[in-house]
Amino acid sequence: MIAARSAPGFALIELVITVAIIGLLAGIAVPTAELVIQRNREQELRLALREIRKGIDAYKQAFDEGHMVKMVGDSGYPPTLNVLVDGVADALNPDQQKIYFLRRIPPDPMSTDLNLPPEKTWGLRSYESDADNPSEGKDVFDVYTLATGIGINRVPYRQW
Repeated sequence: MIAARSAPGFALIELVITVAIIGLLAGIAVPTAELVIQRNREQELRLALREIRKGIDAYKQAFDEGHMVKMVGDSGYPPTLNVLVDGVADALNPDQQKIYFLRRIPPDPMSTDLNLPPEKTWGLRSYESDADNPSEGKDVFDVYTLATGIGINRVPYRQW
């Protein structure tokens, strides 16, 4: 009697098991990749908020130190975000050289409209507005993202 030789290649059960393992690995990898992307965007948001807020604070400090001409009723905060980039004339410098607070305004990484200029991607809060209900006014006391999502830390992006 002659022994039957099996054909070279994979058996159906081997292919099914291989596809199942690949599917399982993909099912694990996709949510992890999405989490990494979200974490990176949130890190960019934190850095952008920190950079703009440092610029606003530096402007306020320069105002308090007398580097700008003070008018009655001024809060000491910049009238717009663009002032931080454009600079202001130093009232203490005889040459009136400008003081700059930001090199550029970082765009909101959570913004979905890529055609907007960076200063339009942020929500602005004036000094006179309430923290729970921020609104624009004659100055920029703080910035916040206009994104409506919730972060990995379970805090809404607008409250960062």
